[in-house]
Amino acid sequence: MDGSQGHLLFNHFTAGAKLTVTVGSALTVTESRGILALRILHVAAEIYPLVKTGGLADVVAALPPALAARGLDTRILVPGMPGILNGVVGLKRVMRFGPAFGAAVINLRLGHMPDSGLPVYVIDAPFLYRRSGNPYLGPDGRDWHDNHRRFALLGWVAAHLASGELDRRWIPDLVHCHDWHAGLAPAYIAQSPVLPTATVFTIHNLAFHGLFPLDCHTDLGLLTSGAMQSGIEFHGQLSFMKAGLVHAKRINAVSPSYAREICAADAGWGLDGLLRDRGSDLSGILNGVDYRVWDPGSDPALAKNYSLHHLHGKKICKLKLQAELGFRPSTKTPLFAVVSRLTEQKGLDLLLGALPALLAEGGQLVLIGSGDPRIEAGFRAAAAAHPHSVSVYLGYDEPASHRITAAADILLVPSRFEPCGLTQLYALRYGTLPLVRRVGGLADTVVDITPETLEDGSANGFVFDQIDVAALATRIHQACALFKHRSIWKRIQQRGMAQDFSWDDSAARYEALYRSI
Repeated sequence: MDGSQGHLLFNHFTAGAKLTVTVGSALTVTESRGILALRILHVAAEIYPLVKTGGLADVVAALPPALAARGLDTRILVPGMPGILNGVVGLKRVMRFGPAFGAAVINLRLGHMPDSGLPVYVIDAPFLYRRSGNPYLGPDGRDWHDNHRRFALLGWVAAHLASGELDRRWIPDLVHCHDWHAGLAPAYIAQSPVLPTATVFTIHNLAFHGLFPLDCHTDLGLLTSGAMQSGIEFHGQLSFMKAGLVHAKRINAVSPSYAREICAADAGWGLDGLLRDRGSDLSGILNGVDYRVWDPGSDPALAKNYSLHHLHGKKICKLKLQAELGFRPSTKTPLFAVVSRLTEQKGLDLLLGALPALLAEGGQLVLIGSGDPRIEAGFRAAAAAHPHSVSVYLGYDEPASHRITAAADILLVPSRFEPCGLTQLYALRYGTLPLVRRVGGLADTVVDITPETLEDGSANGFVFDQIDVAALATRIHQACALFKHRSIWKRIQQRGMAQDFSWDDSAARYEALYRSI
């Protein structure tokens, strides 16, 4: 552990505490395309299929391999949740250190993802991470009391990987931090005056700030004076999100429209002024879809696979799901679906208000998700009142979400705000027309069905603007009316299925962003 920058970072955190470090084994670093490639470390709290609560996990699983395919030397750093420790293949110890952040012993391990084979660093700290269930919440549904330590450690390890102290065989040129969980990584890196590592911070959802009492800084080894304090303090609290926004070299949001929207007061969650000030460093890059996972032609979860030119399998998927749910099986009945967190952000309270209109049209609704207890209760009551038309599964089930997306005719995403949205992109590939509010990534990906867009062939879904029940109900009525015109519907389905929202273009844009720093 020699080197001035290493001692600076470690000594600042430990502040007199005894710290022991033991070097272990590490995987061999390979060169890409005959030359040493740009080295990128992605830092995140989730990764599909090992730990997933939302779209963040899908992005972290798909973007790094897409970058690796472009020749970038890409690795991932994640906390050692049980699902990750059990799922990452070939874990070997790189470094043993501690005590830190309340954990007596921490092992940094290196293995690879079971699907993509991409190298993954795992922070094995049982005291902090080895907990069952939701990675953020305890059994009582409340945030773990030590989340500030759990996710500060994630950023802290990223900074020490950047310094070369934890793995001398692989030192990243750039650290890419995903959402508030990794927000302290740019702050720790910026705290060292000699660490040259570039940082990118991606906003997946600005609504979640990662807020903690300001006095938690004493647990985290952060300076609390001058510019450093102003860079982490948000209305008397410590904000992991703000730390990332202030200290990263570049900021990006997960769609171009969302990048513009968050600079306005009504969508900026109190950080719009900061984002406007950093406007020249802010960009929007649309998320992509991993078509290895979301492909109706090969998806193992489906009752029958199908493709763009052979859609018969989609009808089989629909009839089978209708029968399983106790609905009347019929390809002529419009089947609506929701695959979402049940929150006001997602506009699911609007859907509760528009549900009578949907049922009056003869439609059926299948919903999978969880969230706000009041919204959950509303949909449970609707399912009890209409057992042959409304089905509600409160929870998360990845294969079920694939089956529902394949079986449905229309996917409902009436969000108040939507950073990117992935479900509408999955729906398009599965021949399910999205019905969305014109906001964020939904506005960037769904082209409203109008006479003009039908004529030029760009239409792929239904769009409404106002945040009210009547606007949603009107679009549901129009969708049901168009559903009766099978030839037009099929043409729009095939248009959506043919669109390419893979990660190829987005990965190229991220590479350009990296090289611009």
